[in-house]
Amino acid sequence: MTGNLKRYATAALMLCGFALWSASATAGSRDDLDAHVRQAIDELYKTSPAAKELAGKSVGMLVFPTVVKAGFWFGAEYGQGALLVAQKNSGYYNVISASWGLQIGAQEKSFVMMFMTADALNRFRESKGWKAGVDGSVALATLGAGDQIDTTTLKKPIIGFVFANKGLMANLTLEGSKITRTE
Repeated sequence: MTGNLKRYATAALMLCGFALWSASATAGSRDDLDAHVRQAIDELYKTSPAAKELAGKSVGMLVFPTVVKAGFWFGAEYGQGALLVAQKNSGYYNVISASWGLQIGAQEKSFVMMFMTADALNRFRESKGWKAGVDGSVALATLGAGDQIDTTTLKKPIIGFVFANKGLMANLTLEGSKITRTE
């Protein structure tokens, strides 16, 4: 590795480490996380009444109120959330991913995955480290005219919403994100 590349890699790892440490440090207690999950759901419903209607049809929702991503050539992403089934907490999860490539900056976002079929929810719950795009495909919802979700998306077994994007990275993909149940 050349000297400059080593410095960039070191800076990226330090930036990612700081971002991931601050994300886990802010999660706090389970009660705090539960409160943040409810706030994220409220924010999603304010942003999209169609999402609220869709949530009523889902069999479960995985909610990550804060996912932090940071990178400088090397990037990392981390967040904590909860799975809600029948509006009740059914377990806690974390999401983590790593990437390499042209990227610089930091970003904070929230995301919700709605499981529209019992089969999709059961496969998720039975996995030990579920990967988006590998263990299941997540159709990211985009809103069209009149705040309606695309009809093709509505037919998918897992529908994802990314919202409250804050920061300098504009990356809305969930592909490659590993989601694991925590104790």
